[in-house]
Amino acid sequence: MCAQPSISKKATICGRVIIGEGTTVQDNVTLGHLETGEVTIGQGATVRSGAVIYSNVSIGERFRSGHNILIRENTRIGDGVLVGTNSVIDGDCQIGNNVSIQTGVYVTRYTTIEDEVFLGPLCVTTNDKYMKYGAKLKGPTIKRGARIGANATIMPGVTIGEGAVVGAGSVVTRDVPAYRVVVGAPARIMAAVPGTETQVKEGR
Repeated sequence: MCAQPSISKKATICGRVIIGEGTTVQDNVTLGHLETGEVTIGQGATVRSGAVIYSNVSIGERFRSGHNILIRENTRIGDGVLVGTNSVIDGDCQIGNNVSIQTGVYVTRYTTIEDEVFLGPLCVTTNDKYMKYGAKLKGPTIKRGARIGANATIMPGVTIGEGAVVGAGSVVTRDVPAYRVVVGAPARIMAAVPGTETQVKEGR
């Protein structure tokens, strides 16, 4: 038999919230913040103190958060995802399974992150090319298994290919092909990801 969820008396629950078996919600967590709709968190999750999760958010099983995270509305998160301390997911995002979002990451609105992606500490995604009020926003797409280094910046609408690696501190201004390593500002292709030369040669 699975354990019932453990919810701190110091947590704030607003509206309809569904919490799976074996999930722990610590002190000073807010679920269902200021929005209509539903919050769903799957089994075996840990939501650490200071987290704020808006309504109309769906989170899968085995979710783990650091402290003081923010997840805004209309976001879907798969199973086995980590969202590190002080990270922000700014709404209308799609995040796959087994994604690792490290400390201090900013995931802008309208970002798509596929399965098994790694986002290093303090990396940033953006969605507004012209920084103009009222402009059409388009977040980046980060394909399956891509790895983004610490302090990297991903510009609006950019696609990071499957299995690609973005070096720490890089500024990615254009699409990155699958299984390539890019570094620099602006980021340039430096090599194939080690061990993927066959995939690169075949144009996968």
